Amino acid sequence: MKLVLAVTALLSGLVSAPAPAPATYTNPVSAGVVDTFPDPTVIHARDGLWYAYGTQNPVFNSKGEAGERMLPILRSKDMVTWEYAGEVFTPQTKPAWHGGARLWAPDIRYIDGKYYLYYSLASGDVGLVTAPTPTGPWTDAGDVLPAAAQAACPTFNIDEAQFTDVDGTHYLYWGSYDTICAARMNADATRVEGTPTQVARGRRMEGGYVVRHAGFYYLFYSDAGCCDGAYSGYQVKVGRATSPFGPFKDDEGVDLMELTTKGAIVVGANGNRWAGPGHSGFVTDLSGQDWLVYHAISTADPDFPPITNGPSGLTKRPLLIDRLDWIDGWPVVRAGAGPSEGAHPAPVTSYDAGGTFGDGSLSGWQAGPGWTAGTGQDAHGLASHAGALSYLVSGKKAPAADVRAQADLRVASGAAGLTLAHVNRDNHVVAWLDKDRDALVTDVVIGGTSRGAQVTPLPTGFDLSTWHTVVAELRGTELTVQVSGDKLGDPVAEQKRALPRAAARHGSVGAVARGAADADNVGAARLYTPVTSRVPVPSPGELLPEYSDEFDGTSVGTTWQWVRGPAAGVTVSGGALSWPTQNAELHRGTNTASVLLRDAPEGDYTVEAKLDFAPTQGNQQAGLVLYENDDRYFKMAHSVLPLSRGDGAVLQVSEFLKEGERPTATPPAAVFNGPMFGGPAADTMWLRMSYHYDAANHENEVRAATSRDGSHWVRNGVWTLPAKDKLKIGLISMNRSGAVAKFDYVRTYRD
Repeated sequence: MKLVLAVTALLSGLVSAPAPAPATYTNPVSAGVVDTFPDPTVIHARDGLWYAYGTQNPVFNSKGEAGERMLPILRSKDMVTWEYAGEVFTPQTKPAWHGGARLWAPDIRYIDGKYYLYYSLASGDVGLVTAPTPTGPWTDAGDVLPAAAQAACPTFNIDEAQFTDVDGTHYLYWGSYDTICAARMNADATRVEGTPTQVARGRRMEGGYVVRHAGFYYLFYSDAGCCDGAYSGYQVKVGRATSPFGPFKDDEGVDLMELTTKGAIVVGANGNRWAGPGHSGFVTDLSGQDWLVYHAISTADPDFPPITNGPSGLTKRPLLIDRLDWIDGWPVVRAGAGPSEGAHPAPVTSYDAGGTFGDGSLSGWQAGPGWTAGTGQDAHGLASHAGALSYLVSGKKAPAADVRAQADLRVASGAAGLTLAHVNRDNHVVAWLDKDRDALVTDVVIGGTSRGAQVTPLPTGFDLSTWHTVVAELRGTELTVQVSGDKLGDPVAEQKRALPRAAARHGSVGAVARGAADADNVGAARLYTPVTSRVPVPSPGELLPEYSDEFDGTSVGTTWQWVRGPAAGVTVSGGALSWPTQNAELHRGTNTASVLLRDAPEGDYTVEAKLDFAPTQGNQQAGLVLYENDDRYFKMAHSVLPLSRGDGAVLQVSEFLKEGERPTATPPAAVFNGPMFGGPAADTMWLRMSYHYDAANHENEVRAATSRDGSHWVRNGVWTLPAKDKLKIGLISMNRSGAVAKFDYVRTYRD
């Protein structure tokens, strides 16, 4: 017998007509509600509200609450103002099979009329609960990953995300440190039954999440450290493929299975207050604009104090949202501007025409015969139909031409559809869910005459008697229609067609049905305007010869100074400085490696080095440093790091890190070190670090970039440290002997 886990819904007062949506939002959107909300996932539910789910954490620590909430839930009318809505488990309802493990990284979906919440066990497993509403009551569906699937995937079995393809096949993606796997699931998406396929691997790669967009499958993931306060190097990256099993490749064509770091950075730290943006979810607002849902860490308040009845050393990771743009086929947050700070335009979460039937009536609608107001456990207010063909349309007209309309529909018999650009029954556009044909059917009616129905079969076994969402976007005369369970980038049917200009008109939005059907959340809003260009990327300015070196001589020049040197084996000839890697380190309390330094210019600058380096053994590394002292520096290196559970495999890594004090940790750390991973590594690489002094915050900011051809650059995130003494430009070649770093030049440019 399944274990039923009740959670208070607290829905009173939340199903009335929505108030005007806020014009702006400011991150973190969870501020003032919870202290932290790691690994978020969001869904737009059938009641018209937005629900967010997060990792087990001490969400009310600042209010004096000891311990943690297990998979906390937030709820919002507008994705901007949130309130606490409960938690999935309590100590009393937690199933025994968890074995006391903490619960991480939820993933919410709507499948076959129920909410599916997948979650990770900190011990390394994936569980599932289902519910008829977004807040429960939750029914334990047990373990999702059989032992055979776990054994076949060389990863830590957490950070799962479910995905349903256009043929109705369910998939699960999971994995952390350092491989992501994918496998088919059974027909009801409760258990992995296929053989896992490795789809991505990389140092600290985790948090996979798949979205289907414009014919491609996009695997979002995070890498580097998630949870080290202001030293968290987390970033969201992406690869795309033409199959759910890959091969997923970054924007330079590097397979995510290659033994190197990858590019295609979706969001990384940009030098403002936010560090470690990562572990993302995905959601679309009512205008059709996509949003990345993720956590990040405030550098002003990064770490928890000691937690009573909880784990030690936790980092605060509140909930952020930011606009997700698709530019030249690749997703990127805010056109590449990174995590937002301050007020920005809010998501569109209210209709220009239509509504949610939340007041329990059809007031404001023009209802034909057979339409009545109804109620449901999940949807609350809804519209029901029985009888012959009839329309239910909004009294207010929707925007013309560029409009996005949607409706939640379920069909007991006959068909139900979304109608838009609706003037009357003789002039409208309609997208049907047709139970008799098991198909999505679109039609364009002008002057009482159909301009041709277009039919797309629905997946075999598709259950039209449960809720599904039909979304129609009309941009000019181009119509795109999708059918999905949850609008989370996983449509099960899609159509595109060009409309006659006469059909793309100013009209109403509504539902249409023949037979027995229900409709809810029927409305339309002005279609978003896509952002098509990235924010400009600054290029280095004039070359500063006095701070540069082409290594054209026969020895290290007098402008350079050694720390713990000169290093053995260093030579200058043929226009390059060659430096064998040392069995020495520059890391926290172990400072034995040589560093070759020269002065840096005043003001902002970029330093660039061309490096030939072909390391083969773990931890060999060479590259650039901006160095204050052994315990305060920034480093951009080509490093070799072992792959966790990789049977000895090593990764070629673009490693960008900082070292300094971490006073907010418990206990305070005098010296701490955190990595961030950049683009693909290669035997010949170009490395850059761009320095900026932030006078307002008295901080040193450094952004790194890497290139494999000297032309196309992958811009990494930004590290910051409080400014103290002046930085110097430096080179390193260290950690393990056996390789030789060849620096063709070091060039410094004015920014």
